[in-house]
Amino acid sequence: MYMDLTDMISGGTEEQVPEQKLTKEEYAAKKQQEREEVWAEVDSQAQGVFQDGEKLKGFLDFMAECNTQRTPNLLLIYGQHPDFKVVRSYERWREEHRSVKAGEHGITYMISTEYEKDGEMRRGYTIGKGFDISQMTGKPLEERPQRSLTELVGAVLKDQSVRVQIEDNLPDKVQAQYNPRYRTIYIRNGMSEVTTFHALNRELACAAMDQHTGTYSRQKVSAQAYCAAYVIAKRYGVDVTGFNLEYIAQRNECGKKDPQELRDFLNDVRQASYSIRNHIERNFGAKEQEYVTDEFAIGDPVKTPETKDEKPSEKASGKEKKAKSQPER
Repeated sequence: MYMDLTDMISGGTEEQVPEQKLTKEEYAAKKQQEREEVWAEVDSQAQGVFQDGEKLKGFLDFMAECNTQRTPNLLLIYGQHPDFKVVRSYERWREEHRSVKAGEHGITYMISTEYEKDGEMRRGYTIGKGFDISQMTGKPLEERPQRSLTELVGAVLKDQSVRVQIEDNLPDKVQAQYNPRYRTIYIRNGMSEVTTFHALNRELACAAMDQHTGTYSRQKVSAQAYCAAYVIAKRYGVDVTGFNLEYIAQRNECGKKDPQELRDFLNDVRQASYSIRNHIERNFGAKEQEYVTDEFAIGDPVKTPETKDEKPSEKASGKEKKAKSQPER
């Protein structure tokens, strides 16, 4: 019986055409053209995202579910496969002992690289292929556990680097506000759980975009912070019906702005939401402090008699008592 390897070897029946050798100049020109085409696609996607509120919602929903990526890769993945959630290069998957399933093909993807120039290491990228977890062999990833709003707010507030203070004398219609001078978020008490969660994350996003250079402007970051709060809420299953993303699209001229400006906007959203998301995940993953015996515990000082009148030790006088057991610190 003959064995057909067509379905077992990816591309097994494709004719292998030997690649034509290029000169150094031709190779550089080819790669330059490839980069320009990819960046043109990134810019096109950035403009498309802001066409209207529904398109912006679709992209932010995708950002909420996708694994951490650079902004250009988020736009590239979304344009090719908006249902992909965990995308990595083939090399990264191989490090996790996963391989590509037969018949699966990668998508255009920017792969981060390191290189040395002028005696120092620098970061760059190459254009390659990315693969989603669904295209790889091995166990699927564990589903994200459902958390209550009380748990989520607790995880946001725990060990927060930004001070959060209750302030009931805030002006009307102000739910919470970050003050860059004091690096403090003032928040109204007694709001609904959903409103509290959204307002808190919006202001934390504002704080994440404060570079502490004295140039912070709430007006310049408020729209990005609003979107970051949406992304966090969407990721953790919190009601987002109160958000108006059409207004954000209109503020960005429905995608008619310069693509670089739109990418910068999305990058601010990405960085702020990742900052909050990582903080939440660290707190949910953090274990309670475990106390273990310290190998380098400091011993008590040894007392020596200073005068002849000092009483003899209890051990020497036959009156030794048992020492109380004390927990080690």
